[in-house]
Amino acid sequence: MSHTILVVEDVPAVRELLEVTLRFKGYPVLSAADGEEALQQIAAQRPDLVVTDILMPRLDGYALVQRLRRNAATRTIPVVFVSATYVSPEDKEFALSLGAVRFLEKPIDTEEFLLTVGEILHQQETNPPPPMDDATFYRGYRERLENKLRYKNRQIARLERLLPSLPESQRPAYASMLTEAQHERDIIRAELDSLPPLPTPSGP
Repeated sequence: MSHTILVVEDVPAVRELLEVTLRFKGYPVLSAADGEEALQQIAAQRPDLVVTDILMPRLDGYALVQRLRRNAATRTIPVVFVSATYVSPEDKEFALSLGAVRFLEKPIDTEEFLLTVGEILHQQETNPPPPMDDATFYRGYRERLENKLRYKNRQIARLERLLPSLPESQRPAYASMLTEAQHERDIIRAELDSLPPLPTPSGP
């Protein structure tokens, strides 16, 4: 029996790398560029495993998994997170508390990735933890986004200070890093802006 895997990744080169790696081992692969597109794919054809990035526009990996876990029809689909941005212990803890079965850091080690996929698809099924209630999710999600936004702002400030002092030959590489960091900051800001407001504490 072939297991269908859905790859969710907004960077085309990374998405293609994951697709080719999986297809080379004989897995049928579906793909999506963000969480919204992933939900459409899942509604059309339920995959046996979802491999998803976290930092993505429109609907990121955290919010995608929360949607899957809150839906009885998709609750048991195993999910593997892959990320280069959300890699702190707190980020990983939050990812696993949502019900992800594994967390892999980018750049992806191909052998480790394939071994992880094989183990998940062929091991005994385990029941995922109960879905996180929305209030708990949004508190944790907001905290992760705010922490990452502070980090990105510090990274951008450092790059902006550094660029003018670099030799001309080195500037393009660092300018590219700055552009990417600004793009990621904008995605994080958009996610924060889309969150429902935190409930105000009630008085005595």
